Amino acid sequence: MKVLAAMSGGVDSAVAAARAVEAGHDVVGVHLALSRMPGTLRTGSRGCCTIEDSSDAWRACDKLGIPFYVWDFSDRFAEDVVDDFISEYEAGRTPNPCMRCNEKIKFAALLEKALALGFDAVCTGHYAKVIRDEAGNPELHRAADWAKDQSYVLGVLTHQQLEHCMFPLAETPSKAQVRAEAAERGLTVANKPDSHDICFIPDGDTRGWLAERIEMTPGKIVDQDGNELGEHTGAQAFTVGQRKGLRLGRPAADGKPRFVLEIRPKDNKVIVGPEALLAVDELRGIRVSWAGRPISEVGLGTEFDCMVQVRAHGDPVAAVAHVEQQADGVCQLVTRLVEPMRGVAPGQTMVIYQDSRVLGQATIDSARSTAWDPAKVS
Repeated sequence: MKVLAAMSGGVDSAVAAARAVEAGHDVVGVHLALSRMPGTLRTGSRGCCTIEDSSDAWRACDKLGIPFYVWDFSDRFAEDVVDDFISEYEAGRTPNPCMRCNEKIKFAALLEKALALGFDAVCTGHYAKVIRDEAGNPELHRAADWAKDQSYVLGVLTHQQLEHCMFPLAETPSKAQVRAEAAERGLTVANKPDSHDICFIPDGDTRGWLAERIEMTPGKIVDQDGNELGEHTGAQAFTVGQRKGLRLGRPAADGKPRFVLEIRPKDNKVIVGPEALLAVDELRGIRVSWAGRPISEVGLGTEFDCMVQVRAHGDPVAAVAHVEQQADGVCQLVTRLVEPMRGVAPGQTMVIYQDSRVLGQATIDSARSTAWDPAKVS
């Protein structure tokens, strides 16, 4: 099989490519250039897709004896990931750029180009499984190592994309084993730190980065009953669940800290309140997609049991879900949580599971709590 190995420059993608070569596939390595800033350098484990990562990817391919190319996807990345990130914050939502990157770049633009060039599959170093059902349809499942499982960030993959995905690390019991294997194969990335944080904000200062790109207007900070507590310099710089940086100058009546409960860009208000009000029990999602063939309940509009996960390494929560068709034709995924979930923000992605299988995902449009009525704040 002709396989395109997406080489990030990290240890996981290097070992995944090595296993694809060892399995007898015709493998070609490609590194995605997602930024046109030639001076971009990596700082420890911050950032990815840098000059150093490209060099590490090339060295891994050279060691494996496979061709290596760099593809410039910077325009697509800027439009589909960076611009989307900015527009979501402008709308008062907290996006997950890694989800958009997987959806729009690594498994849309990359796969589209790979298939056009005659490749059969794209291989990556993600920790997840593709399992075939009795009819031969692909399903996305958690990896063997749940601590490193990355099925959450792959929840955006469609049936067609899963048909052409290869995840050689699916059954690997630990990251330590991957590093040991890399060292045995003589790959120089064996001990390279994992990347974290947002790749296009490598210094981690999201608020400062946004302030340069979004017009920030001072507004009011109010409590859950609508009482004015202070002012902010721009509502878009806050996120639900945030405690630090409110600068209210006076504590709550009970002396306990306040947290951001909601952001209203249209009214330019930030609503804060006690930690208890961060717990939500209903999530409504838009931009719904299904990882493989949707289960029968989806088409029937009936309820089904599932587990909901809203962060890459968050704990899944039991829920009852159903799909609603809105008057404007937009499909909404509605999940009612068995136990409340704390600090969920619109813009986050909820991925739903049954056992180890990923059913699909949606972008959270609203997170509701029965303990608090947002309408009280006009």
